[in-house]
Amino acid sequence: MFHRIRRRRAAETSELQHRSYEAYQRMAGQVPPEVERLRTTQQPTEPAPAVDDFLPPELRVPSHDQLDGRMMPWTQPIILDGEVVACAECGAYRDWLILSTRDQIWLRCRQGHQQRETRLDTAWYNRHAGPADAHHATFEDCLRHLGH
Repeated sequence: MFHRIRRRRAAETSELQHRSYEAYQRMAGQVPPEVERLRTTQQPTEPAPAVDDFLPPELRVPSHDQLDGRMMPWTQPIILDGEVVACAECGAYRDWLILSTRDQIWLRCRQGHQQRETRLDTAWYNRHAGPADAHHATFEDCLRHLGH
């Protein structure tokens, strides 16, 4: 009994598909009259002049390839693997500058001691860094800008 129902449904489906395909074939070459009317009323225009759509130089931001590195302030303690990261020389554990350069992350304490942090990577830095608010020509200018 169920095989008869399945055959009947399959036949109904194929008939519906066949009718849909025939309707599609009839409409395939037709164009709506509104489109034809618009084509006849439109006049060919001159091509638009090529315009430099790039930002002016003062608004352009250098790409990561053009920068020697980036840095951001980090006032909270950094906890990695359940351990508070402290400066190896003075023991400071907060108020860091985090430097990202050449796919390495460096931590700089307020006293100016720097240590490489291998447990952090550039992806971590990119997730936590906000947009750059300034670009500096030298490392010292950047330190001054960030108050270190």
